[in-house]
Amino acid sequence: MADYFLEEKNSFAVLGFGTELKSHYTDYAGIIKEKSDFWKSVKQDGRLDALKAIAINDYIFAVNEAVNNKMMHYAGVMSEKSLPEATRVIEFPKGFYLVVKGEAKNADELHNTLTGIAFGEVLPEAKDCAYVGGPNTTVEMEQRSDSIYGEIWIPVIMK
Repeated sequence: MADYFLEEKNSFAVLGFGTELKSHYTDYAGIIKEKSDFWKSVKQDGRLDALKAIAINDYIFAVNEAVNNKMMHYAGVMSEKSLPEATRVIEFPKGFYLVVKGEAKNADELHNTLTGIAFGEVLPEAKDCAYVGGPNTTVEMEQRSDSIYGEIWIPVIMK
């Protein structure tokens, strides 16, 4: 099983722009394409730059959340400010989070790899915690010379 750890976090919020994912939740190729297309769009049209301009740190969040029975995906940042055109403020609860660290050549690869490891390997085998829903996020934390370092944060309850 992949390396992971549990970390207690205070509640936090992410301001973001979002899109509804239309692919079936088991259509991984479709979901990956939709997310990739969305990220290209928010980078090209300036929405990501607008978020980064009001962020309180350099972290970029890729958030997944079920809202009104829809699979939503957001590009976001931590901010104490707001943007009138932003889609949503995503609230993350205080509590324990399953954390998996990783590094990849680009942001898409980082998000997809960490999500696959966390949901495909760690959570199915974890004996000490369980994911019961709520938003989860991959976080781009540091641009290195030829890669991006980040983590996935998934809220869990202790068994």
